[in-house]
Amino acid sequence: MEGVADSLNNAYQDFVSAAANVLQTKQNAGAQKTTATDAALENFKQKWESFKIVCDQAEEFVESMKQRIGSECLVDEASGHAAGKPGQATTTDLPPISAVRLEQMSKSVRWLVMELQHGSGTGAANSAPSHPSAAFDTRFSEDAAQ
Repeated sequence: MEGVADSLNNAYQDFVSAAANVLQTKQNAGAQKTTATDAALENFKQKWESFKIVCDQAEEFVESMKQRIGSECLVDEASGHAAGKPGQATTTDLPPISAVRLEQMSKSVRWLVMELQHGSGTGAANSAPSHPSAAFDTRFSEDAAQ
């Protein structure tokens, strides 16, 4: 995580320096268009593009960490391994489910979301059974009612 923050900071500093360089070069040229101002603008454009790429990478990192933490919490909660805070009850009214079962449900939801995003045209009721990893264990009553 420190590497992501460092690269983001470095890209930002390079971007700000390039912006300052453009302003300084324009001032030195008397607001005239010169090869120096063109070069400064091109460098600024490159630093801007680099900064955007690093921002996108940082955003992807944050999103992946959010998903990872959320998945770990969900698995802990579902499997009954969640440690409660002192003074709080750790039991819920829901029976724990296995991590394998949770992964099956997660894959099914992901496939449904992907199909909806890509406009596959198939209905939600037909899409889950059409993919092999989306099949549920029929021993669970909530799945039998699909």
